[in-house]
Amino acid sequence: IAFPATGCQKLIDIEDELKYREFYEKRISAEVPGDCLGEEWKGYVFRISGGNDKQGFPMKQGILTNGRVRLLLAKGQSCYRPRRTGERKRKSVRGCIVDSNLSVLNLVIIKKGDTEIPGLTDKTLPRRLGPKRCNKIRKLFNLTKDDDVRRYVIRRELPEKEGKKRTAKAPKNSRLVTPVRLQRKRKAMAL
Repeated sequence: IAFPATGCQKLIDIEDELKYREFYEKRISAEVPGDCLGEEWKGYVFRISGGNDKQGFPMKQGILTNGRVRLLLAKGQSCYRPRRTGERKRKSVRGCIVDSNLSVLNLVIIKKGDTEIPGLTDKTLPRRLGPKRCNKIRKLFNLTKDDDVRRYVIRRELPEKEGKKRTAKAPKNSRLVTPVRLQRKRKAMAL
């Protein structure tokens, strides 16, 4: 179960089949109320995002069956990573309808309920990387076109090594419109 608002994920094991029977016959990206899983999930709403069956075959969006099919998959499609350019392969994948043969079901919380779930909704994981593109940084800090974006780049402190000074990492902002770049453009136009 993933909660994108905090960036946390949690694996829960449910033995009682009556609790997760609510998910049967539902498709990937269907929304399911979480009340069936127990009292602590009251008010939560989940979206089914995928899963694997007992033999490890992944569910694939768009295949309207609850069984397994063999598809010819190419680059850019889910459930397959080509090793050579232009390579295609016939792979077994599971349909997008949930049934009892699944061993793992991936869920995303889209509406938070009344109670906090320990390890999922009570703590927040900070994002590891900040935005790289200048317009995204401007949007994040409400900057105008005239402000210098380089001062607002989010830097990540690296752990200190003994004998060396503390360092930080930051993404390189390409295509920045700086005074130097404008000067170069004026020089090129003058030639």
